[in-house]
Amino acid sequence: MKIAGIIAEYDPLHTGHMWQIQQAKQMGAQAVVCVISPSVVQRGGVSIFPVWVRVKAALLAGADLVVCLPAPYAASSAEQFGAAAVSLLGALGNVDHLVFGSESGQADALMQAATILRSEEFAQLLKKELAKGDSFASARTRTMQLLDAQTAQYLQTPNDILGIEYCKAIQNQQLSLKPIAIRRQGAGHGGEPTGGFASASWLRAQTAAKGVAGWEEYTPDVCKELYRQAQQQGLLPDKKAVDIAFLSRLRMMKKQQLQQVRGMGEGLENRVLSAVKTAQTLEQLYEQIKSKRYAHARIRRLVLDAVLAVPQNLPPLPPYLHVLGASAQGISLLKTATPKLPCASGLVQLEKTSPSAALVAQLHADAEDLSMLCRCTVQPMATAYTQPMLIREKLL
Repeated sequence: MKIAGIIAEYDPLHTGHMWQIQQAKQMGAQAVVCVISPSVVQRGGVSIFPVWVRVKAALLAGADLVVCLPAPYAASSAEQFGAAAVSLLGALGNVDHLVFGSESGQADALMQAATILRSEEFAQLLKKELAKGDSFASARTRTMQLLDAQTAQYLQTPNDILGIEYCKAIQNQQLSLKPIAIRRQGAGHGGEPTGGFASASWLRAQTAAKGVAGWEEYTPDVCKELYRQAQQQGLLPDKKAVDIAFLSRLRMMKKQQLQQVRGMGEGLENRVLSAVKTAQTLEQLYEQIKSKRYAHARIRRLVLDAVLAVPQNLPPLPPYLHVLGASAQGISLLKTATPKLPCASGLVQLEKTSPSAALVAQLHADAEDLSMLCRCTVQPMATAYTQPMLIREKLL
């Protein structure tokens, strides 16, 4: 292994994340490239800290190069999230392994699951299961049970599911990346901490009552002061501000506008329009929109897509490589890379490279601006354009 890629939100970065980076280097990685979500995340909301705080944490924890996953891909389904992030690692041209956390730790089994999911036989059976009216996740698991009951177990746990999506992307894009699944340490998603490790979801749940003080035991020493300062600067989310920012935008939208949003269909725009008339909080909105067919996570992402006006015709994969931070080793890595996409640290430069890049960059900048409104202390606009590339050696 020469260069390892890791895909993460680091929302927030905790001891398990740092352990994963260390494991990659112990397995022989000379450098670690992280593809990181911006200030909106896959669960359909704003991140616990703005992206620049999380990039600093990644660099302090050992990442050598940090590349941004543009907002409309970061806040998408597991399939699109995985495909977009994997494509960025492939586009660098010198990343040879993809390292990810997994409940099973069985990379070969996850690759096999990906092969089955891509098959025509699976697609035909899935259509029949979806016709029964259940959610996509339930229909997909039942379909896999019909074809390979043993493999179906890997569709039951969140990190294995995401790992399968990474493997699908590697196969679909015909990349030479070799997947390495590292068994997760300690607590599972949302579970109580064990063995000195806590999940990011558990840490986020502590924030409302305790702030970052509730994280102390489960975050790397190198990040503790960074997190304390970020809280003091008012960079944590303010729930009321999030509700107002999202609902005010939705209340101004018309049916025709909603119909143009990614993922909107089957009358979902009518459910959104009806719910937003009376919902006082986002949780109330989600409850009124959701149904047996549409999982809560999908509704959250759909609402964020509507707020950001993410179009149906979004390019399927990111059209550029946006570098957010690096170590000295990472800068050397960039100099020897042969990127297959436009690559730069400045969004202004990248958005000029193609019409697709201009569209994605604007959506990304809008998402960052939205996130800045949702902080305990409201932050300025245009941070996607003004935030400089971060260098690890300058942070120490």
